[in-house]
Amino acid sequence: MEEPLYLKGRGAQLNPVNRYRKNEYVTEHPEGLDEPLLENSKTEYFTENPKKIINKVESPDIGLSYSMNPYQGCEHGCIYCYARNTHEYWGYSAGLDFERKIIIKENAPEKLAAQLENPNWQVMPLMLAGNTDCYQPIEQKKQLTRRLLQVLLQYRHPVSIITKNALILRDLDILCQLDKLNLLHVNISLTTLNEELRTKLEPRTSAATKRLAVIKKLSEAGISVNVMLAPIIPGLNDHEIPALIQQAAAHGASSAAYNIVRLNGSIGEIFRDWIHTNYPDRAEKVLNQIAACHGGQINDSTFGRRMTGEGQWAQTIGSLFRVTKEKYMKGRHMKPYNYHLFCSKAGKQLGLF
Repeated sequence: MEEPLYLKGRGAQLNPVNRYRKNEYVTEHPEGLDEPLLENSKTEYFTENPKKIINKVESPDIGLSYSMNPYQGCEHGCIYCYARNTHEYWGYSAGLDFERKIIIKENAPEKLAAQLENPNWQVMPLMLAGNTDCYQPIEQKKQLTRRLLQVLLQYRHPVSIITKNALILRDLDILCQLDKLNLLHVNISLTTLNEELRTKLEPRTSAATKRLAVIKKLSEAGISVNVMLAPIIPGLNDHEIPALIQQAAAHGASSAAYNIVRLNGSIGEIFRDWIHTNYPDRAEKVLNQIAACHGGQINDSTFGRRMTGEGQWAQTIGSLFRVTKEKYMKGRHMKPYNYHLFCSKAGKQLGLF
C-alpha cells in the first residue's frame, strides 16, 4: 500500500471542513469516492485594508488589553496555534490554508496612527501581534511590522512584541530607541531545544539556537526579554522546562512564562492527525495527558484555567516551572513601562507613508 504524501515544510497535513461554509472542494474518483483536495502548493498572499488595526482583547487571562496584527494566517505553520480557528472567519480552513493563504493588512501603519489620534484613546501597551507572528517570512518583504514600530516610536507609545522569528533583529535600531524611553517589552517564544521536534511542530520558524541568539543580542542591548514557554505539551516537551529556562537565563532573559496546550475548535482534529502521523507510538499518551490537564477534554475555553490547566499533571508542570524559574531567574524582572511620554499630535509630523 502506498504511503500517504507528507507535506514537508507544513505543520498541518489536512484541511478540515470550515464550519461556516456549506460547500468544500474535493477530488472526484471514478470509483465514486470523494477525498480532500490536498497539495503542498506555494504560499499565496492576499491584500486587505481593514477599518482599524487595534483590537480589544476580551480575555482576562491575557495581561494586555489591546493587540494589532498586520497579517492574518501564518506561514510558520505551528501545529498547535490557537489562531488557526480565526482563519475560518475569512472563508478558509484552519489547516493548510492557515499556513499558505496569508492576508496582508497593507494600511496597518496608517490605521494605527489614526486610532492613536483619537482623543479618547487611553495609553496602554499594545501587543504586537498576539494572534499571528508579526515577523513571519512575508515581513521581510512588506516591512509592515517595522512601519508599525516607527509609528509607535513617533507617538511615544508602549508596545509588547511576541515572536519566534530571528527577523526581529532587523529592527534593532528602532527597538533600542523604544527601550531607551521604557516603551518596549519583547517576548520570545521558546518551545523546544530538540531540532527534530521543532521542524515538525513549528516547521518554518527560527531554530532554537537562533532564538537564543536573539535573546542574547536583545539583552546585551539592554532590552527586557521575556521567554514564553508556549505551549507546554505533555509527553512532548514538558520535560524540557528546566533546560529551556536555564538556556534562556544563560542568554540574558529577564523573565519567563508558560501555558499548557489546549486544542479548541478545529485544532483538535488537526493536532490529532499530526500526532498520529509523526509520533504514532505515543500519540494516545500525549492526547490523554493533554486531556488530563483540561478536565478530561483536549479543549478548554474557561477563563482562569484554560492557560495553565487543572489537575495533578498541570500542577506538576506548574511546580516544575516555578521551581526552575526561581533557580535561574531569581531577582530578574522586566523594566516597567513609561506611560507619560505619549504624544497624541505626533501624526502631524509623520513622514512614514
